[in-house]
Amino acid sequence: MNMITNHLPTAELQRLDAAHHFHPFTDKAGLAAKGARVITRGEGVWLTDSEGHRILDGMAGLWCVNIGYGRKELAQVAARQMEELAYYNTFFQTTHVPAIALAAEIAKLAPGDLNHVFFAGSGSEANDTNIRLVRRYWDVKGMPWRKTIIARWNGYHGSTMGGGSLGGMKPIHDHGGKIDGIEHIDQPYWWGEGGEMAEDDFGLARAQQLEEKILQIGPDNVAAFIGEPIQGAGGVIIPPKTYWPEIQRICEKYGVLLIADE
Repeated sequence: MNMITNHLPTAELQRLDAAHHFHPFTDKAGLAAKGARVITRGEGVWLTDSEGHRILDGMAGLWCVNIGYGRKELAQVAARQMEELAYYNTFFQTTHVPAIALAAEIAKLAPGDLNHVFFAGSGSEANDTNIRLVRRYWDVKGMPWRKTIIARWNGYHGSTMGGGSLGGMKPIHDHGGKIDGIEHIDQPYWWGEGGEMAEDDFGLARAQQLEEKILQIGPDNVAAFIGEPIQGAGGVIIPPKTYWPEIQRICEKYGVLLIADE
């Protein structure tokens, strides 16, 4: 059976799914009662399910289908690359042309002196790597005690053990706990939590929680601060314009690394 182009009835697809597919981030009781929606096609911003219903994909997959579905030019380029060199690693003093070209292009687009690229297979994997990178950075600097990373409640940085620990979503922490050396401060959600405060004042107040947390832990123990420039999964929260400049000022004051997660 060709699993890409098969036209099995929806009920049979749902039966196979229920028998063999363990879904992430899903209410298992609801899934068992209703069965999964089976997506069969994507074009532009639209999805089609196995019953022929057309659905506007407001989430862009999981925030990652930024140029739409069904891009034939990307499929053609991917097919050519699969024929030429489907995969090779970049361990052990080895590289390949796509990695070289993509790293150079990203460096050209990135601001300032952000000139080096480390590739990962997902955002979760990238943030697990960030934990290791910042702790190794301080090891090399001769300050191995600087290990604590500060993040924000209701932030999302992935679903692996490291990324889920950085994220501030408590239900994720309930699945196995979070790793040591991660602290959280409040999110800059003025619309929902600002009360009577002016937006700019609220932005400064929430940013200054970072300084309070650094002083509580001890500046010499803090490795980095991580945050989403705009919180996605937490509610598409756009911080006040005063927030990030104050965060950057505080990080520079205490020598804390600043990680912008997308």
